[in-house]
Amino acid sequence: MSFIDELNERQRDAAETLTGPLLIVAGAGSGKTRTLTYRIAKLISMGIVQPWQILAVTFTNKAANEMKTRVEELIKANFDELGDRNRPVIGTFHSVCLRILRKHSERVGREKSFVVYDTLDSESLIKRIIKELNIEDEKIKVRVVKGMISKSKNNLVSAERFSNHRTSHFEKQVAEIFTAYEKRLKENNALDFDDLLVYTVNLFKENPDVLEEYHERWKYINVDEYQDTNHVQYTLTKLLANKYRNLCVIGDSDQSIYNFRGADISNILDFEKDYPDAKVIKLEQNYRSTQTILDAADSIIDKNKNRPKKQMWTEQNGGDLIEVIHARSEREEAEFVAKEIESLMGDSGVALNDIVVLYRTNAQSRIVEEGFLKYGIPYKVIGGVRFYARKEIKDLLAYLRIIHNPYDTDSLLRIINTPTRRIGQTTIHKLQSFALSRSLSLSEVLNHVEMVDEINQKTKDSLSNFWNMFIKWREDTMTIPISEMIKKIVSDIGYRSYLCDGTEEGEMRYENVQELVSVATKYDGLEPVMSLVSFLEEVALVADTDSIKDEESLVTLMTLHSVKGLEYPYVFIVGCEENIFPHSRSLYDQEQMEEERRLMYVGVTRAMKKLYLLAAKQRMIYGDYQSNQPSRFIYDIPDNLLNSKLKTQNSSFVQSFDSNYEKVSLDVDEIGFNDGDKVCHRTFGDGVVVERRGGLVTVAFQDKIYGIKKFAANIAPLEKV
Repeated sequence: MSFIDELNERQRDAAETLTGPLLIVAGAGSGKTRTLTYRIAKLISMGIVQPWQILAVTFTNKAANEMKTRVEELIKANFDELGDRNRPVIGTFHSVCLRILRKHSERVGREKSFVVYDTLDSESLIKRIIKELNIEDEKIKVRVVKGMISKSKNNLVSAERFSNHRTSHFEKQVAEIFTAYEKRLKENNALDFDDLLVYTVNLFKENPDVLEEYHERWKYINVDEYQDTNHVQYTLTKLLANKYRNLCVIGDSDQSIYNFRGADISNILDFEKDYPDAKVIKLEQNYRSTQTILDAADSIIDKNKNRPKKQMWTEQNGGDLIEVIHARSEREEAEFVAKEIESLMGDSGVALNDIVVLYRTNAQSRIVEEGFLKYGIPYKVIGGVRFYARKEIKDLLAYLRIIHNPYDTDSLLRIINTPTRRIGQTTIHKLQSFALSRSLSLSEVLNHVEMVDEINQKTKDSLSNFWNMFIKWREDTMTIPISEMIKKIVSDIGYRSYLCDGTEEGEMRYENVQELVSVATKYDGLEPVMSLVSFLEEVALVADTDSIKDEESLVTLMTLHSVKGLEYPYVFIVGCEENIFPHSRSLYDQEQMEEERRLMYVGVTRAMKKLYLLAAKQRMIYGDYQSNQPSRFIYDIPDNLLNSKLKTQNSSFVQSFDSNYEKVSLDVDEIGFNDGDKVCHRTFGDGVVVERRGGLVTVAFQDKIYGIKKFAANIAPLEKV
């Protein structure tokens, strides 16, 4: 039997359509990645193309790695194993473009050692430029400016073109910052995240010979999640495919939810206009959810007018009805979620990592977290402060970037006085002025700091010692792998003592540094110089959801935007109310309302076994109480799919709180817990208070299964024994 026979009829048709333009409309849970990987394997098995002439691009590292793994497993099981240099190229848009630009950096005005600035690096640079330009307009917010620059770049609008079409004072100021920002990036031998795509498009447009090289290199192109592409990604794809036209795009317009990031749904809706001879295949069989969940999802999305019709179906007929809970307040909503999870764990033996709680905005997570703390339910929030965004991590990455690229002035400014070296802003200003007046980089000035007469000898000595460390570290990168390099930097600059200031927070910061070393060890097998380069590149491409580990026994909390591409047996969607979800800004905008409906469709179709939709009659959000009707999306679902007992205006099934609940203090003494107190928890049993600190109580439980746990003292279900 051929490996292709493992696919269903529609999937097989897609996998065997190898030439010409192809649009695969893949509904939620329809085996999209499976189909794409089998198609790549089929191309290889036919022998009509070399494996390295196949390109597959997607949006996240996690998706790209999953596709790589599946392709390699499929090839191993059915064909001779491919050599390292003879494999399909599978990666994100940004990683593929980074690869191209490394090879052709001189064509785009960068040295080969250029660094990639992530969002925080870019914002830091913009903040510095605003200060240097003496702009004090309150409207000029760093993130707003960064967003406008990013949007322009993703629409292939240069700083010069942006400046030519500005009329208001605000826009002219942004244009001035944009122009200075581009100049500084070039001076720093850096590109930002958006530049990776923009510079690749410009490279192809301005250098036909380079474009021809990649036409011959990648004759067969596959694009995953095509509904999420923006203008620059669309242009890049079209340029690469315009010779051989062997372009396969796969996606679902019903799951296009990133308009705010620049995603253009018309790219997938108009694919047949771009390629009139395209073949269109719909994947409508779902392998994830029950028919009840699919019918509910279809009833919600069917209200959207701007979509190709499809009808999802599954062999999992029936399934649990959808639970709709209308609580009195957001606290009762959180209470229900926590108690229901306890019930699922106890009665059904459900694992915590099989459960996700979804919400429209990050602000909604706080109350859910309090409910989980009260019941001692371990959880993980996706989308909070990212690991690579923490100060201590950013500091060390700045050190590594300067070692790799001494021209990275902004990274240099970040750590020139971290840890403190008594190098103040006055000294830094003198150094920058000296560099500017002589057209030197800051690193070149530090390499000859004795030339700067305006600085006293003691400060010169401090700066010389600082820069001599970098000279030695650059030599060390030739022989020392990246993980050892990080350890050496930490030791040489006394970073541990700098972080560990006697507080628990300081210890946690140093634990993050240790975790960075752990992350870096996977590059130790490479040549030392390449281990540094590869590590810095992956850090720049990391995404939030890449950090989720399937083996972690935690309930996951995240926004509906973050859950795209994931699935969970049990899904809770909280805040299903008008003005919350759908969001208030969509109520008078048809396009935005359709996107909100698609967002709900994505949330519903994450559920495999059971779905809970929750609303509150009254909710405290952004500091104010709101009273809203249940979401229109709930009323779109036919009654026969809902648990009618719970679809009620009364919340008697949810335990009420006493009148003092809102007023409890975080003061441990007022609550009455002390070190050594014997306590009892309704789930974990008997234990002893081993520490109280601020609003937290740490309890060691007799049952070793539960061990030591921390609770918010004001809401923990603990009783003294």
